[in-house]
Amino acid sequence: MKITFLGTGTSQGIPVITCRCAVCTSPDHRNKRLRTSVMLETADKTIVIDSGPDFRYQMLRENVQDLDAILFTHEHKDHIAGLDDIRPFNYLMHKNIDIYAEERVQNALKREFSYIFSDVPYFGLPKINLHTISSEPFKIGETEIVPIDIMHYKLPILGFRIGDFTYITDAKTISEESVAKIMGTKVLVINALQVQDHISHFNLQEAVEFAKRINAEMTYFTHISHNLGLHEAVEAELPDNIRLAYDQLRIEV
Repeated sequence: MKITFLGTGTSQGIPVITCRCAVCTSPDHRNKRLRTSVMLETADKTIVIDSGPDFRYQMLRENVQDLDAILFTHEHKDHIAGLDDIRPFNYLMHKNIDIYAEERVQNALKREFSYIFSDVPYFGLPKINLHTISSEPFKIGETEIVPIDIMHYKLPILGFRIGDFTYITDAKTISEESVAKIMGTKVLVINALQVQDHISHFNLQEAVEFAKRINAEMTYFTHISHNLGLHEAVEAELPDNIRLAYDQLRIEV
């Protein structure tokens, strides 16, 4: 399975556009982070997890020619706002896009994109097939997806394990039952928002501690805010099997 990090950033802690700090002015491309999303290319499907506000640009930048499904972790705008931009795939590939989300997340999509679900058909509207998911494993094509219950402060959200790859973003609390689902994964992706404590996200220390507990062959931190610091400086302090992810990083699992 090929994995491309489409975005590793977050709306949390983003400074105003006039900020001239070291992170914002860094020439290192790894410090330029779009909103968090990842693309999975399996043997038979192309799947994106979360379509945030940068989704259109991410698809253009990666020259994505086909898309089969979008899998949503939760309903916050930085994870769903780009849904409308599936239209070109509808048009060019002559197919609906499969959307996988919990019922609560589906209700949010229906509020935010009410026109997609209108009873009155209109040419050019995004076309989707809506699939309800829960904590039970399910398949997209030949690939089994195992949902993992996560708490984003008081909001229940989902992480996902796909074979030896586990993807979690916006975590603050992870139950022992969910940890059991993660153990044994070879590649772990987990959020590390900033150095300081945060009410609804792992900070750097919490992310490192969790990564050490899971002890995957490789862990990548994502959902990184401006406040974490420069990529090179932060990564230099991390253990050998823990790295900061960055936009357009490509790995195989």
